[in-house]
Amino acid sequence: MDIFEAIRDRRTIGRVKPDIISDEVVGQLLEAATWAPNHYRTEPWKFIIMKEKGKQAFHDIAVQISLDKLENPTEEEREQLLKKHKKHVDILLLLVVACVPSDNPRAILEEEIAASHAAVQNLLLAAHALGLGAVWRANPSLVNHPKVKELFKLREIDQVVGLIYLGYREANPERVKRTPYEEKTLWLDQEV
Repeated sequence: MDIFEAIRDRRTIGRVKPDIISDEVVGQLLEAATWAPNHYRTEPWKFIIMKEKGKQAFHDIAVQISLDKLENPTEEEREQLLKKHKKHVDILLLLVVACVPSDNPRAILEEEIAASHAAVQNLLLAAHALGLGAVWRANPSLVNHPKVKELFKLREIDQVVGLIYLGYREANPERVKRTPYEEKTLWLDQEV
């Protein structure tokens, strides 16, 4: 697959088949992610793979965090929250990408986070090349909650930069239009 074609054709795809994703394929995705650019070769990412028990544990914590935000939730509100967070259990594979900043004194936090986002993009492109559909979500108030960080064995300084929902796509996505780059580009090639 041509890289430019992959970049143009990759889309967020939530409708997936019930086919199992092998550990070998997951390994290919993670290998691609680790080739992301990173300053000072800090490789500031950590991956958490959630299958059945992991997804259920995450689901339970997500529901509890949401319930804690409500004052005396009704049964209907509880049911709505259970339904809302059910996607965490229903998806075949849930992969988490976290930024785990290096202790290298030259490393800059913003660059570490940017490198982790680049790892997500590599992973998404690899997933597309392998026929997988993927949805990238952040939801920082949930995924960086202390209870979730404890589940993911992350430190306080670490940040989850992506929840990636994965499965084999049911159909190829339609190509969408994008704003021409010229409308979002400033060329500074003269004295200002």
